Amino acid sequence: MNIRCFTDSDAREVIALWEECGLTVPWNDPQKDIERKLAVKADLFLVGELEGNVVASAMGGYDGHRGSVNYLAVLPRHQKKGFGVALLREVESRLVELGCPKINLMVRDTNEPVISFYEGCGYKQDPVVCIGKRLIPDGAPPK
Repeated sequence: MNIRCFTDSDAREVIALWEECGLTVPWNDPQKDIERKLAVKADLFLVGELEGNVVASAMGGYDGHRGSVNYLAVLPRHQKKGFGVALLREVESRLVELGCPKINLMVRDTNEPVISFYEGCGYKQDPVVCIGKRLIPDGAPPK
């Protein structure tokens, strides 16, 4: 798998990847999420490409205090081949180059396989509560 920065021409494949992996929700418009990411640290938005097709993605972020990882996804038929780990390690490497001391990420608490994946990569659950507030609605809020 070749890891490279996202380009505009990847949008359709990336959104299809997120949909196949169950990462999209009605209250987050994936196209708007892409546009927002491209406006801030676009070089941390990575895709994994295999034989000319996007098979993985990761959206890294850094605010000067903490790093983040969102939309880490690998097409189901390519999971358990090390692609997710490779993409995560590339995001981590780029964040270290920026001086980032720690990564925080969010996983739905019902997604045990993904929690296990991150634990296998050295991540652990922090004793915190994630609190959020939607500032710009994209769609119907969760119930």
